[in-house]
Amino acid sequence: MSKEVSNGVHHPATKRPPMPSPLRNSKFFQANLRILVTGGAGFIGSHLVDKLMENEKNEVIVADNYFTGSKDNLRKWIGHPRFELIRHDVTQPLLLEVDQIYHLACPASPIFYKHNPTIKTNVIGTLNMLGLAKRVGARILLTSTSEVYGDPLEHPQREEYWGNVNPIGVRSCYDEGKRVAETLMFDYHRQHGIEIRIARIFNTYGPRMNIDDGRVVSNFIAQALRGEHLTVQAPGTQTRSFCYVSDMVDGLIRLMEGDSTGPVNLGNPGEFTIMELAETVKELINPAVKVTVVENTPDDPRQRKPDISLAKELRVGAQGQPPQGPPSHGGRLQVPPRLPRRP
Repeated sequence: MSKEVSNGVHHPATKRPPMPSPLRNSKFFQANLRILVTGGAGFIGSHLVDKLMENEKNEVIVADNYFTGSKDNLRKWIGHPRFELIRHDVTQPLLLEVDQIYHLACPASPIFYKHNPTIKTNVIGTLNMLGLAKRVGARILLTSTSEVYGDPLEHPQREEYWGNVNPIGVRSCYDEGKRVAETLMFDYHRQHGIEIRIARIFNTYGPRMNIDDGRVVSNFIAQALRGEHLTVQAPGTQTRSFCYVSDMVDGLIRLMEGDSTGPVNLGNPGEFTIMELAETVKELINPAVKVTVVENTPDDPRQRKPDISLAKELRVGAQGQPPQGPPSHGGRLQVPPRLPRRP
């Protein structure tokens, strides 16, 4: 039975989880593990699918409405006998028979969630996935976010920290939406015994990032490739911590397979300023471009750094270690293939 994390203390669930399909207890039939990935055509989701498909005992179903995801990210799996792709919006019920649910569906870029506020996706979408988990006895993992900490007054951020969030700001649909999604997960865990896992994802980067999604890494890369000024939002001293996507995926899978409900911070504890990131991109891609400071957006966090002590304790990072790899290490700041380097 899973262990619940509350203020850093483990508590066993008070109710047994729903029973899965009788086939799981069959003496003569060994079925593959059926895994649903919502948002599986997106950046992190598609890398998660790649990793899950490496296991021949996994059957993977992706549900995605392609608001920010793309079929191209899953092209190599289309037609594979252990893979299925469904165009579906999670705000509508979905009836499937699955054993695990990775619930990633939600636009994570400010450009997209300001255009189409994500509170409905976070609340109704999570309710629908919890209802599915309850019906079929599936374990469900929610990818929450470091944004639940808001503009933190605690640094680095531990899972016990309750956050400092503006409930009516332009980012609130995402920040508060994820906070409500976490509440729903624990409500279903306590009331119905659903096996839940919650990962609080910090900034992640790597191949398949949308070049124009408005996030800082892809913004700087696109501007450098186009020969434009790298626009750093004032004051430039605000900090972020960046984790490479393959490390993040390893952490998600280990959390799903472990015994802790979470929430667990997943990210790279290495911290540096946005100005330092701009200079790194400039050095690697186009040293001729200039860096310009522009006006900041409302509610932009001043600091962001995960305390990953719990991740270390639970060994949910890559290879049993916390996720590694700041952008300047090992050549991991990769230029997206859609845009050629400038001559």
